[in-house]
Amino acid sequence: MSFVSTLVLLPQTSAVHSEHTRGGNILSLIKEPPPVVPTVKPAARQTTSAIRINKVTSSYASLLTSVKEAGLLERCRRYYILLLMLLIIAGAGVWAAFFLLGDSWLQLAVAAALGVVFTQFALVGHEAGHLQVFATRAANEWTARLIATLMVGMSYAYWTDKHSRHHARPNVVNRDPDIAPGAIVFHNEVANNRGRFSRAFGKRQGYLLFPLLLFLGWTLHIDSLRYLLRRGPVKFRWFELGLLGLRFGTYIGLLFLTLSPGIAAAFIGVQVAVFGLYMGGTFAPNHKGMPILPENSRADFLTRQVLTSRNITGSRFVTFFMGGLNYQIEHHLFPDMPRQHLREASQLVKEHCVLMGIPYTETRLMHSYGIVIRYLNTVGLAAADPFTCPLAGKHRS
Repeated sequence: MSFVSTLVLLPQTSAVHSEHTRGGNILSLIKEPPPVVPTVKPAARQTTSAIRINKVTSSYASLLTSVKEAGLLERCRRYYILLLMLLIIAGAGVWAAFFLLGDSWLQLAVAAALGVVFTQFALVGHEAGHLQVFATRAANEWTARLIATLMVGMSYAYWTDKHSRHHARPNVVNRDPDIAPGAIVFHNEVANNRGRFSRAFGKRQGYLLFPLLLFLGWTLHIDSLRYLLRRGPVKFRWFELGLLGLRFGTYIGLLFLTLSPGIAAAFIGVQVAVFGLYMGGTFAPNHKGMPILPENSRADFLTRQVLTSRNITGSRFVTFFMGGLNYQIEHHLFPDMPRQHLREASQLVKEHCVLMGIPYTETRLMHSYGIVIRYLNTVGLAAADPFTCPLAGKHRS
């Protein structure tokens, strides 16, 4: 089970909320006092009247109509074809540098570049898996499957199972696999009967998040194989196993045939580490530090998706760097919306949230990392020793 999941942060009180940084770097953000972060309690969520629930639920239909009328769900096939061509050219350039350098420790720079290219392919595969690229489901699914297995080295069946459950119930306890218990404590509803090492680790888990992301690539590769080899039905099980075998066999064989064993092993280590860090750094700001909903939460679709998501502000480079996931709110409301339309859609969604009184959260990338680190430490401290955490008794349900 992946250790890169999510945690809880303060539900905002204003309809449009922008989280500002007090310092100029991430260290200043880490040193800020930890926020008061209660898990959203069932009673607090169930006091909403049926009239209010129906009003919000029906309002999503009107928002969806506005989005469709603006043409924001139309495919941008040319954009994605061009993007894939550029990524293929970039990948070819990286491999050309690999063969030109030969058996040299400079290959570690090539490995880092290859990790970035693989992550960019993964982001496009994610969009194809959400049916954002082509007009037909089959074209999207096969594009995503081939990118996932041959380029990224992970199972498309594994990703769709895990990611679909996340989209359906983001930040919902026992429903969202991204907040399932693991090496890191992600919310206050985790049992505190952990061992001595786990308790010591939890007190500092925020600072250890990004070092741990260096191993995320290995987690994705291993979990993919475990998923394909499990009992029960798995769609295209043997086909994906064959593609993964071809991918890893060719990749590892090429490295060890071209490079000395030490450099080849280091090459793999650096490439997988950069891939994991980039992937984790892209997904981490989107839900980490946003409200956690109880398992029996009855929040409507619109409220649930907006309340538990955070947008990342910035230039179009940020959108390219994060594969459009910086518009996480819009992505969760309209999963099949192409990357090119997310910015325009965000204005419609923001206005709609103001009208409905639903918190809409956005902040800068580095600020979001600071929030995640600080709160991970807070939650980890509560799990290690709830009697020493000033927040634990106050917000215990």
